[in-house]
Amino acid sequence: MTTTTSPRVLEHPTRDQIRLEEVLHALSDAVRLRIVRDMAREDTELSCSYFDLPVTKSTTTHHFRVLRESGVIRQVYRGTAKLNCLRRSDLDALFPGLLDSVLAAAGAQAGREGEEGTA
Repeated sequence: MTTTTSPRVLEHPTRDQIRLEEVLHALSDAVRLRIVRDMAREDTELSCSYFDLPVTKSTTTHHFRVLRESGVIRQVYRGTAKLNCLRRSDLDALFPGLLDSVLAAAGAQAGREGEEGTA
């Protein structure tokens, strides 16, 4: 008997599988960093439609996949919605201070560039 994986269950790395270089790669893109900043600010599960991003839907899907596969976020289906949350406890346990430092630096940069309300 073959067991198939439900398409409604998304693969995530375990805490031990999260690699620093993959996290840094995921956070190095401006759109992905914006997503993470929004998630950190809201501190709750957010649907993909919550994010108003300046890219196509397929590119948005790509960015969320990179964040999920790197271990930065967790995605789960609730009904028809895909909800996203920051894996802060995993990241803080593995790389203490990294997420806070990146978010603070991104906020400072946004402030210098005149971006308001997104810190």
